[in-house]
Amino acid sequence: MPNIYSSRMYRAGFVRGSVLCFALMACSYGIAAEASSTAPSPAKRELRAQETVTGVVKNLNTGEPISGVTVKVKGKESAAQTDESGNFTVNAVVGDVLQVSFIGFKTQEVPVSTAAMTVNLAPNEEEIDAVVVVGYGTQKLKEVTSSVAHVDAEQFRQSGARNPLDLIQGKVAGLQVSRSGSNPNSGVATQIRGAISVTGSASPLYVIDGIPGGNPDLLQQDDIESIDVLKDGSGAAIYGTSANAGVILITTKKGTPGQPQVNYSSYFRKDFLFNRPDFLTADQFRQKIDEGAINREDRGHSTDFFDDLVNHDNFSHNHNISLSGGSESTTYRGSVNYRNLQGIAKENGREEYTVRMNLNQKAFDNKVNFQLNMATNTNHANMLGGGGWESEATKNPTFSNFNDDGSYYYDFTSTNEFARLSTETSYRKQQTSSIDGKVDVDIIEGLRFSAFGSVQRNSYVDGSYRQLNSEASLEDQDYPGGGYASKANLLNQKYAFEPTLTYNKTFADVHSLTALAGYSYRYEMDEGQSADNRGFINDRFNEDNLSEGQALRDGRANLDSYKNDNTLIAFFGRVNYAFNNKYMIQAIVRREGSSKFGANNKWGTFPSLSAGWNISSEEFMQDVAWVNFLKLRVGYGVTGNTGFANNASRLTLGGGGKYLYPDQAYRETYGPDRNPNPDLRWETKKETNIGVDFTLFDNKLSGAIDVFQRKTVDLLDIYRTPQPPYIRENIYSNVGTMSSKGIELALSYRVMDKGDFKWSMDATASTLKNVMESYSNDVFTVKYKTFGSIGGAGDLGDAYTTFEGQQIGQFFGKKFAGFDDDGKWLFYNRNGEAVRNDVINNSRDDLNSSDLQHLGNAVPKYYVSWTNNFSYKNFDLRIFMRGKFDYDILNTTALSYGNKVWTGNLLQDAFTKYDEINDTYMYSDYYLENGSHFKIDELTLGYRFNLNNSRYFKNLRLYVTGQNLLTITGYSGNDPDFVLDTGLGNEINGQRLGIDSRGPYPNTRSFLFGVNFGF
Repeated sequence: MPNIYSSRMYRAGFVRGSVLCFALMACSYGIAAEASSTAPSPAKRELRAQETVTGVVKNLNTGEPISGVTVKVKGKESAAQTDESGNFTVNAVVGDVLQVSFIGFKTQEVPVSTAAMTVNLAPNEEEIDAVVVVGYGTQKLKEVTSSVAHVDAEQFRQSGARNPLDLIQGKVAGLQVSRSGSNPNSGVATQIRGAISVTGSASPLYVIDGIPGGNPDLLQQDDIESIDVLKDGSGAAIYGTSANAGVILITTKKGTPGQPQVNYSSYFRKDFLFNRPDFLTADQFRQKIDEGAINREDRGHSTDFFDDLVNHDNFSHNHNISLSGGSESTTYRGSVNYRNLQGIAKENGREEYTVRMNLNQKAFDNKVNFQLNMATNTNHANMLGGGGWESEATKNPTFSNFNDDGSYYYDFTSTNEFARLSTETSYRKQQTSSIDGKVDVDIIEGLRFSAFGSVQRNSYVDGSYRQLNSEASLEDQDYPGGGYASKANLLNQKYAFEPTLTYNKTFADVHSLTALAGYSYRYEMDEGQSADNRGFINDRFNEDNLSEGQALRDGRANLDSYKNDNTLIAFFGRVNYAFNNKYMIQAIVRREGSSKFGANNKWGTFPSLSAGWNISSEEFMQDVAWVNFLKLRVGYGVTGNTGFANNASRLTLGGGGKYLYPDQAYRETYGPDRNPNPDLRWETKKETNIGVDFTLFDNKLSGAIDVFQRKTVDLLDIYRTPQPPYIRENIYSNVGTMSSKGIELALSYRVMDKGDFKWSMDATASTLKNVMESYSNDVFTVKYKTFGSIGGAGDLGDAYTTFEGQQIGQFFGKKFAGFDDDGKWLFYNRNGEAVRNDVINNSRDDLNSSDLQHLGNAVPKYYVSWTNNFSYKNFDLRIFMRGKFDYDILNTTALSYGNKVWTGNLLQDAFTKYDEINDTYMYSDYYLENGSHFKIDELTLGYRFNLNNSRYFKNLRLYVTGQNLLTITGYSGNDPDFVLDTGLGNEINGQRLGIDSRGPYPNTRSFLFGVNFGF
């Protein structure tokens, strides 16, 4: 046999003794006899020469390639894993047997017969394809008894994610992900199944590779394997007081046994301005002056102030390279990522580097497994740009950014945003790192001890400087013409240690028991400081020499520092029992204590109970051919919320200001700045969920339906207190109750499979009703609260008045009745009569006499998404659409700049749609519009190259993506999709629920070119 000691086989781990053994066996059976028989085929001679098998693994039902399949040579260490195109390469010879296995498919053993093989795996009818992460472990979807959504990498959006949740926006029923625009330095607002708190944390708990409270900034899209969402209390209860808003578990990619695999992926994206506010151009503005429609000054210039802030040369790109592989006992994966994101705004970008490493090592006959993960991210964010859109769009367009001598034009009534971008700096330099390790020890059969520990460190330095010629410096009243500098830093550290003991046993072939017991310790510490100084006489030092400013010498500089921490410990357990794979039950209890709680409520208990029934396994279902799988789930769980400030329950000391003492010296005074509350405790959410999982019509249609009802009690909020007996006027306490209920639907359907052409689709839909049940208890009584500051011209207050027993997000105010002959506002009073504003009763305390009323609701009643996947030969096409329906948006741009009272630039609609107005600014349903919309959010066209004969590449795919291509809506303002649809109306990332702000980050349409290849 030629080439028997090739270096390739030696590196693959073959032992020379096995070759000699094979030769001796061949002799004993008579090689001469084989020689006298039929000669080996050319394919077999070629295989023996190269001793390498290549092939592709496909789905038997659909014909689509399957990535991530393990291909192992039986009885040997040689193994491989299929790439994104289903291709594999493994060292083997004729006579070897390949074991081909993948979750959700029947394992096959295939004899090696040719150098290029095709293996068709049949779906396993006895289990659902996906394995989901459920917290401290995994379960087959068939065994899950709670509401869990699973999204793997193949389903991720491909438009260039800035945050892991961008990958699954619209992919999970009941999960709302809102982003204010394409600003690369902005985050996302996330909500699962409605609002759950007034002042407590509304964000889900992130668990990244087991790290509770993991930092999503460490994640890049090419390193994520899957995302699982625990939506209901029966599954989330295992995380106790951290899980009120749901749990999002993110699993990163790991190495697999086999030859080393190198994968490179990148994309290049260009953003284009889309749907900018429709204000008058300079020529139109002059025309209105000439017509006498407006009384303004014509300065003789033509300036598009808004466009001057736009970065038309933006170009973003992302590069990720990974190396993975290993043996049966050791696997590894490492990746390096570089990302440069540029916003549509000037001086608004983010450049970052991420390094990630994973190592798994088995020892002692595979009874011990060690796992180590390390990741670090370094980023530099330019935070100067991204704002100023409202002020620039509404300036008189006949003005200029410059004086006649070429210097910047400044005045005391507005800010020259264009000049600010050239005369100021503002940045953040941040490094985020984590390291975690886990050891699993199989003590006896079925009994495993695990210990997990993690450390996270997040630190950043903020710096800013305003030059001597900046507008802010020149207009400073204390130090005119002097520079300004500031610097701040933060250090956040998180530590976690969680040992667990798991027992897994099957009795009498029909009783399956899994029990988990564990302990959790978490410690978090924040510390930081900030300083600023003014009156610099030159621009040489910027913010790097703060002591040189004159304000420090005069005792007028600012300096601040802080430090706080908290500790959380818990004991938890979970028991899963299944009988004959038909009937399943899960019970969870977590006993948890936190230093944040009051002295009388340090500990809380969070139980849950859920059950499942695999109906399709019953005998009476065996003749129902169109039902492949059917499961009923019922669950109830209790979770908590500790998302409030450290020391909120304690009496704290604060500065009261500097006063002149008898010795003529000014000294700081101190006193209590918070009322203590020893009874302060966590918010508690109690949730019931009923769900059905199904697969129908010869596995063509699959999905899940969930119906839920939840109630959050002991809401955290600030209440007014009498003085005395209290020291301060407010106290942080548990009082209110909030509820939500809804229905969620997720579907997948294989529409067509005609040889080379395939078509499948996925869809989600949900509906929700969120109610503020109560703000009061026996001690504190509050009938209503207002949310959603309207802002802008005029003192218009808040858009929402949420009463006890009413839905969240209800606009409340005056009902528009038209205009009188003079263009003055008319509103309906409580008797249905159209009256002038001066006789409207604006009371909220007495609704029997008030003329105010409910005007609409800012929370979408229905959410839908629809994904179509097409493939023809090597081409693939994905069309992703989503929409929100039956809700209202307050158009504050029209409210402020559709009214000719404004003295700057105006919307063109001020002379058409809003031309009747001849009165002051007013908030009413006149400016409420239907926000319902449906959009083609993403379209991706890709092509996979056939590289079976390539010596260097294993896979290559090119793709192009268009994002935000078309929005169908009747709303006249900005993109309704970027109007916040989460929360109660409080400020989140500069947004408020249902209120279209006057200066949002501009909407963009983007196009992306990407490439993925492996070698």
